[in-house]
Amino acid sequence: MSDHIDCIVIGAGVVGLAIARELALAGRDVIIVEAGNAIGSGTSSRNSEVIHAGIYYRPGSLKAKLCVEGRALLYRYCEERQVAHRRCGKLLVATGADQAARLQGVAAHAAQNGVHDLRPIDAAHARELEPALHCTAALLSPSTGIVDSHALMQQLLADAEAAGAVLALQTEVVVARRTPDGIALDAVTADGEEIQLSATLVINAAGLSAPRLARRFEGLPSAHVPTPYFAKGNYFSLSGKTPFSRLIYPLPEEGGLGVHLTLDLAGQARFGPDVEWLDIEDEHAIDYAVDARRADGFYAAIRRYWPGLADAALQPSYAGVRPKLARGGPEQDFIISTPVQHGFPGLINLFGIESPGLTSSLAIAREVAAAAVK
Repeated sequence: MSDHIDCIVIGAGVVGLAIARELALAGRDVIIVEAGNAIGSGTSSRNSEVIHAGIYYRPGSLKAKLCVEGRALLYRYCEERQVAHRRCGKLLVATGADQAARLQGVAAHAAQNGVHDLRPIDAAHARELEPALHCTAALLSPSTGIVDSHALMQQLLADAEAAGAVLALQTEVVVARRTPDGIALDAVTADGEEIQLSATLVINAAGLSAPRLARRFEGLPSAHVPTPYFAKGNYFSLSGKTPFSRLIYPLPEEGGLGVHLTLDLAGQARFGPDVEWLDIEDEHAIDYAVDARRADGFYAAIRRYWPGLADAALQPSYAGVRPKLARGGPEQDFIISTPVQHGFPGLINLFGIESPGLTSSLAIAREVAAAAVK
């Protein structure tokens, strides 16, 4: 089997689907190539499903820019397409006098990113909103929300297919090389069928697999392929009904946003993620099982803002893995690497698309589509 296509998007997570939709709506022929047996089976299905406001990211970074833009696009899209979501709001809490000054810094930081709706509130006001909450002060983020990520991905795929895009599941790209017509890709299906494709434009939106996939492009300079690091985030669910109606976040910690309380659209509470660095070479070695013994650390972290959490109330739920570009240190930005940077015509690589990738997905798609016509 051999064919030429205008655009190939590799990866059918939320970002890949958003890119495919954007390109298809622009009139381009698109094939979405996914190694798994379903869409969104990686990072896109293993997260908090939070629509982030854009508070934390470094001013001027792609994360800051695309989160703020993407949040507005995502709310509008969900309303237009009737994708289940809710602007439930979030409280970012200080649980000690030493943290109150940090809240002021977070608010100033958020304003630099274009997030101007944060409201500082005192402990009494916070308890009026959430009576079970313990804090010394808080920031209320009314534009934070939650979304049904699976419904979102199904709608993105439906839009893309309605515009002519085609989805190829269980198809893994094994090697790619430059040709006079663009890029040739050799792929193999789950039943061993070998497929040859060629494309004018290839988007590597393979998430955790993106660096490994990029190394399969013969002639792509290795200096433009980052070393992946894997930060596992474990989640625990709450047995019984939660007393909270909003998301509750502690102050951020290295590698993540702390063990926070999020809600699904049915009102079920879950806690996480924590940060567990994995000493593995590639994503195939990931063990997604949640070790029940990690609950001890969760109880301690949660009781700083919810002292009333009962013993034995937490149950292991699920885990996700963040595609990190460094192990610790300053927050790493999204990388959207184009031929201008790496010199391989027709190839755009996306690296390090972790949180707020879900929130940013529609804005990332616009960024990629704009880069594809330069």
